[in-house]
Amino acid sequence: MFTVKSFRYNAPDPLPRPDRAWPDATITTAPRWLSTDLRDGNQALARPMSPARKQAMFDLLVSMGFKEIEVGFPVASKSDHAFVRTLIERELIPDDVRITVLVQARDELIMKTAESLEGAPRAAIHLYSATSPFFRRMVYGMNRDECKDLAVHGTRLVLKYAERLLGDCDLAFQYSPEHFADTEPDFSLEVCEAVMDAWQPDEQHEIILNFPTTVERTMPNVFADRIEWLHRNLSRREHVCLSVHPHNDRGTGVATAELAMLAGAQRIEGCLFGNGERAGNVDLVTLGLNLFTHGVDPGLDFSDLGRIRRTVEQCTGLPVHPRHPYGGSLVYTSFSGSHQDAIKKASDAMAAEAEAAETGVDRLPWQVPYLPLDPRDVGRTYETLVRITSQSGKGGLAYVLGQWQGLQPPRDLLVEFAGLVQARADAEGGEISPGQVLGMFQREYVRALEAPTFPEPADGPVLTVLYVDGGGIDAVPDRVDAVERVRHLLTERGFDLRAVHHTDRSSRKSRMDMAVYAECQAGGRAFWGVGLECDIETAALSAVCSALVRAGAHLAATGGGSWNSSNEPKH
Repeated sequence: MFTVKSFRYNAPDPLPRPDRAWPDATITTAPRWLSTDLRDGNQALARPMSPARKQAMFDLLVSMGFKEIEVGFPVASKSDHAFVRTLIERELIPDDVRITVLVQARDELIMKTAESLEGAPRAAIHLYSATSPFFRRMVYGMNRDECKDLAVHGTRLVLKYAERLLGDCDLAFQYSPEHFADTEPDFSLEVCEAVMDAWQPDEQHEIILNFPTTVERTMPNVFADRIEWLHRNLSRREHVCLSVHPHNDRGTGVATAELAMLAGAQRIEGCLFGNGERAGNVDLVTLGLNLFTHGVDPGLDFSDLGRIRRTVEQCTGLPVHPRHPYGGSLVYTSFSGSHQDAIKKASDAMAAEAEAAETGVDRLPWQVPYLPLDPRDVGRTYETLVRITSQSGKGGLAYVLGQWQGLQPPRDLLVEFAGLVQARADAEGGEISPGQVLGMFQREYVRALEAPTFPEPADGPVLTVLYVDGGGIDAVPDRVDAVERVRHLLTERGFDLRAVHHTDRSSRKSRMDMAVYAECQAGGRAFWGVGLECDIETAALSAVCSALVRAGAHLAATGGGSWNSSNEPKH
């Protein structure tokens, strides 16, 4: 059995924290962000980015508001070195953006990295060395003191080459104890303190201490405990920017980052849409929009998320999954009938509330079920919000008819139409597009009859109910001249107009001024017709005529009689 092999794996021991405070904390401000798309994300690609794609990614990150961007690993490849030099020599780095480069704690690599930054106005050197027990034992062949000395020696080399090569560069320094999540907490603290002793952070020169889940092995709460412990025990805390770099091997990178912020982390490193080695880095899109939907300004511009997604896909060659949080092509789409119905009703309610308050919907608190945010806030549209399949119901159809044509059909008509649409979806085995829905509705219920005339009902007056969709009509028919004229015209033709209802709940957007839905009883059942015209009389007569055409066709097909031996009205 597969479970027999589970003995081979175990999580690092949790850090005892009876005084933990982070579970009661809240996030009220956004962290500092660093994008690693051009370094960590690029290293994870089977086909690394070309210079043009790197520039497109850099420009995207700048336009979104990133102020710290890790642009490469200059000693890892000629292309990375060349890109860093291009940014500096062509003065492509905005005044408020700091580029960062990564380097291992080795003498010749640090020197070449410093050389790559010559002429940069603002930059950061990110030094890293692994600190975990199995890395010390199996890779470095070092004890704890030797491992600590490696980090300290690297820090001193950064100071040495920065002074010699970088002159007036506003240089920041970052150190990461790689494999931090697998390192003894006390040793992580010991190494970081030794690095700070070498760098000597103060009010003018902070130090960024970055703690990665190099390989995510623990639950997010265990990582948060470690971050909170460091937050409380690091010396010179006021001069330290406590940063985290979560990976996503367990699928909890976002949760790890959020809990780390509760525990004291001030800075997050990650990639757009979670690109990176193995299962990727923490997804900065999801993380940023999680803050946004909690009322916290993320400090990054996600207002055109479609553009962001397209650029990332073009630069990386990797598709964003259709179900990816916030950015996927299907995440603002509902197939379920009950979901569609709830979205439709809540959207109508918000529109009515905004109209009553004489304000825009975008000024109201977002209160639509099944949608964590208003798609318009991230540049998405409502045109494909509701998708129609065999699983859809009347709510989805109501949404499509309302959003695309400005129609508000009555419930019973929608129930009938839903059956027709579902039958088609079942037969074809796929999705029915909004355009197809509108076409079906037009062909089934709307008749283009220039001068509608009617047969003589064979079995006495036909009971008729009209539903008026549009402005300028009162629900009480005897007070409205137009309705009285309609009543008179229908009575002359043998139709008993029993009621007139008003279905419109918002400002109509149809190309027609008036829509009327007619429910006519014939052969023991109701038949619906729709009239879309410029005035209520014509729309009402067209709707009744359409209902009779459908009734005649049905009665003839089922052997239930006909309207004066014809399936069409007499002219």
